[in-house]
Amino acid sequence: MNQAVFISETDIALGEFRNVVSQELTQTDLRFADRVEKNVPIYDAAALGDILSSPLERKALLSEWVWVLGHSAGVLALSGAYQDTAIIDRVSGIFLEIIAAEKSQSGGGADHFAKAGANDRIWNSLQKLCLADPNAFIRYFANAPISAVCEAWLGPAYQMTAQVNLVRPGGAAQEAHRDYHLGFQTNTVAGTYPAHVHDLSPVLTLQGGIAHCDMPLDSGPTKLLPFSQLYREGYLAYRDPDFRAYFEDNFVQIELKKGDAIFFNPALFHAAGRNQSAGIERLVNLLQVSSAFGRAMERVDRMALCKAAFPALKGAAHDFSDAECQAAIWATAEGYSFPTNLDTDPPVGGLAPKTQATLMAEALKDNSTLEDFSAALDALDARQRP
Repeated sequence: MNQAVFISETDIALGEFRNVVSQELTQTDLRFADRVEKNVPIYDAAALGDILSSPLERKALLSEWVWVLGHSAGVLALSGAYQDTAIIDRVSGIFLEIIAAEKSQSGGGADHFAKAGANDRIWNSLQKLCLADPNAFIRYFANAPISAVCEAWLGPAYQMTAQVNLVRPGGAAQEAHRDYHLGFQTNTVAGTYPAHVHDLSPVLTLQGGIAHCDMPLDSGPTKLLPFSQLYREGYLAYRDPDFRAYFEDNFVQIELKKGDAIFFNPALFHAAGRNQSAGIERLVNLLQVSSAFGRAMERVDRMALCKAAFPALKGAAHDFSDAECQAAIWATAEGYSFPTNLDTDPPVGGLAPKTQATLMAEALKDNSTLEDFSAALDALDARQRP
């Protein structure tokens, strides 16, 4: 064999890591980016409309994003992902109401890196937003550029999940890390997975964040180490003190404006920054998007989401392009046929049974009532049960 089947901590080498992350990304490497800042390509979302509406140009753009996320810097930003930030303000208000309600009930959601009470976290903000205000949810997630980035890395029928993080002035920074799946395992456990699974893990998830306020550098936007996702041994290296020290000496940050979005490979070394501002409460909706072929970190009641969102999407569909409507559906419904009970839910007329997303698209096309759509969902659920 030419390559070890398993990776161990003895394989990590800071010199090799330094060589990997010393690369540079330039404007000439890219066709569609508006600019490159600190090795982070930034795309003007307003300029992508015609590109995304052309099948050939869209494929070229998505191919560039795959190259950036997988083989180059590992991170990209969408400037003006929400050109009208009124929906951002509306959703921010809902999130703040949810935070207040949860704190009054139980003291608020525990945060996975901050001291208790320092920040506020909303777990499963996707579902909580949809059930609180389906109309806001639909308009928030009917976002073609954001959906296109998710599709570029994960393919269609991706599974959207989201968590809100509100970091107040003085909020501490995280330590450098990688994320889900292998990034959430101890080194001992990660080392039991063969090397090809270390290669597989990053392509099952996409990390993202939507800025709900202006985020200058002193507010602590995410610290990033471009190209670090390319270091194969990184899931065993990111906890090493020397690697973390190198990260702290070499990370970059980019400013974000309200309505911007950032996406990165989950294997990229990254960490939330310290909020050193005088008065900025840094509010970000963190997107953790999973491949249809993977397992999402959070359980989402997509049946409830479908039934809550359908009337809103039906009423607003005339305002949306086909791509925006598809984005809203993929943020809401389960788009993959499996697992299912093939005795009662066999593939009919194809290789796989219908999905919630398929039923939702058909119901919109047929102008179905909520009652008929709900009945179709309930029948699907019954067929899928063991």
